[in-house]
Amino acid sequence: MPARLRRPRRPLVRWSFRFVFTSALTACALLADAPHVWAVADIPTVITNLRNWIVGLLAGLATLFLTFGGLRYLMAGGDPGEVEAAKRALRAAAIGYGLAVLAPVFVTVLQGIVGTGGGGQ
Repeated sequence: MPARLRRPRRPLVRWSFRFVFTSALTACALLADAPHVWAVADIPTVITNLRNWIVGLLAGLATLFLTFGGLRYLMAGGDPGEVEAAKRALRAAAIGYGLAVLAPVFVTVLQGIVGTGGGGQ
């Protein structure tokens, strides 16, 4: 296969993804072992905790995408393909931040559906 038709290898991106994925699984495993995490009194508390987790995860992932997108944009060196990849990462970060801002709205809708929405039912 000619050199111009081969896709460039990106071991740093693969390594970074594997590192983040492994770290997330390790954190979940460590948190699952803590018995006080799962002891809740009622459904509104569960929904509030769910909202907090969703917002935290979305904001964390969006920050990660923002960092990778910014670094790719800085190191693109004028390569149109790399600039476009950086723009996609920055766009994904913006979507992630938007979803993190809207997560409380989604949880409020979920509380209304479940019937635990602040009405004292």
